[in-house]
Amino acid sequence: MRLRRIAAIWAAKIAQTASVRLFHRQGVTWAGKIAMQLCPDILKELASQVREEIYVVCGTNGKTTTNNMLCAALEAEGKKVVCNHTGSNMLNGVVAAFVLAAGWSGRLDADCACIEIDEASTRRVFPYFKPDYMVLTNLFRDQLDRYGEIDITMDILKKAMRSAPDMTVIVNGDDALSAFLAMDAGNRYVTYGINEKVTDDEGSHEIREGRFCKRCGAPLHYDFYHYSQLGVYRCTSCDFRRPDIDFNASDIEVGDHLAFTVEGRRITANYRGFYNIYNILAAYAAARAAGEELAHFNGMLASFNPENGRMERFCVKGTQITLNLAKNPAGFNQNISAVMQDQEKKDIIIVINDNAQDGIDVSWLWDVDFDRFRETDVNGITVSGIRCQDMRLRLKYVDIPSMLEADVEKAICERVENGCGNLYVLVNYTALFSTRNVLKRLEEQAGRQEGAHHGAK
Repeated sequence: MRLRRIAAIWAAKIAQTASVRLFHRQGVTWAGKIAMQLCPDILKELASQVREEIYVVCGTNGKTTTNNMLCAALEAEGKKVVCNHTGSNMLNGVVAAFVLAAGWSGRLDADCACIEIDEASTRRVFPYFKPDYMVLTNLFRDQLDRYGEIDITMDILKKAMRSAPDMTVIVNGDDALSAFLAMDAGNRYVTYGINEKVTDDEGSHEIREGRFCKRCGAPLHYDFYHYSQLGVYRCTSCDFRRPDIDFNASDIEVGDHLAFTVEGRRITANYRGFYNIYNILAAYAAARAAGEELAHFNGMLASFNPENGRMERFCVKGTQITLNLAKNPAGFNQNISAVMQDQEKKDIIIVINDNAQDGIDVSWLWDVDFDRFRETDVNGITVSGIRCQDMRLRLKYVDIPSMLEADVEKAICERVENGCGNLYVLVNYTALFSTRNVLKRLEEQAGRQEGAHHGAK
């Protein structure tokens, strides 16, 4: 078995390296698939070598950022951590995280593992290892043609939780759906959330997924919303209510930076977007629930660079570019809020694809509050991607003019040349990696040209 494991690891590492060098692809899923074919039990074998805790992160939005942040927090405490940083979160991606972290000898040198898992993939991953902790970020409507209604996702997660009865669930208590699931599954759970009202949500047109009690079906009463269905709630008929919060964020600041207090500690981060309060709080709560002191948490946040298109920043010929993933109504609305917190003049490119991983049904675009882009500090909007015409029509219905350029690279180059120098690129899933590659290449080319120009002087 050990020889088979070593062969699988070697083959996977070589395949991943070849994929990057020859095809300019991450090659992570391919590496995991090859490893599983050569050694079907390789995930079970390598996961058993993790010396301390295995954390998994699930939920509709925020998985990648939360998982990577949790990994960085543990590493700041001196831990060696296995992590699927790229966000490849189905079975082959999870396998690849362990295989690519293993040594050529077939051994894994890791204190902990932080593994993001697609909700539907928990039923395929959990037979190989039982996590010690699951972070459940939220449950929103997401790609109905792939996942079906939220009830289907909740049922899959409940079965996964019950298959790991010793696993502790770190749950967003402000989400009635996630909180009910944690209570219903029967696992020990720890909550995080925000007790105070932070933003004025009165005029929002957001779709609220958690309007009815999952226990009895009666309407939920909300004291206030943070966004979407996140807020302080209670059932109007039975005793279901928002649980007491173990890790509460208070004294919250939102704007050109984020700050809040939890357990008497002041946490600060140079990011935008109220939703990132939840991501930071989830990572903090998970590590603290596991007994970590987190003495270096603020230092980690100061150096933490959100990668893989999560508020990732680039600079091309003096234009500051921010790339962010937006793949469902709740996520897109929070992206819009983050963009509009920037008071400077800005250009926006929206890239919408309808490949299999995106979900071929793009009707969710009609549930996004795009009318908030009518502000005077929006210099111009360009629509791009396979479904750029659908996106253009959606904007037309809220009287927002847009430019159309189906080719993403051309759209970016045009705004770099003719825009205002401040560009936001919002993409759905399959547009993310190709757009990120374009931005990396354009940034590198611009850097080389600038270096050559200085060298010629």
